[in-house]
Amino acid sequence: MSSVDSWIKALHILAVIAWMAGMLYLPRLFVYHAGVAPKSEASELFKTMERRLLRGIMNPALIVVILTGPWLAWREGFVSAPWLHIKIALVLGLLALHGFFARQRRAFAEDRNTRSASFYRLINEAPTVLMILIVLLAVLKPF
Repeated sequence: MSSVDSWIKALHILAVIAWMAGMLYLPRLFVYHAGVAPKSEASELFKTMERRLLRGIMNPALIVVILTGPWLAWREGFVSAPWLHIKIALVLGLLALHGFFARQRRAFAEDRNTRSASFYRLINEAPTVLMILIVLLAVLKPF
């Protein structure tokens, strides 16, 4: 692996960490936000926190992940590996979840949330499960 590839790998790992931090924290903010009255001072604070997390950390990190991941797969010769195809499918699941969280953030911003705190507690587990499976595939490369 070249020095450039090592830097890209480091950038990829850092971006994944930032993205996953947001994917784990944003639905937790939704749990708390769902428990306060719309247009209240607390609701407005949650709106700001959610917007800044999504736009300032999660979206930029996601872009870096999307740009560096395929590069690494190609450079390291894993493009045809079956484990990578499963990993990509799981990452696509995370992307779909990211989109869902973005839509929910907008619903909260417009005071249109209809989901309960319990729903967000449950959905908060999905990124964790996907992350565990993705890391296991990336590290173990089982097939």
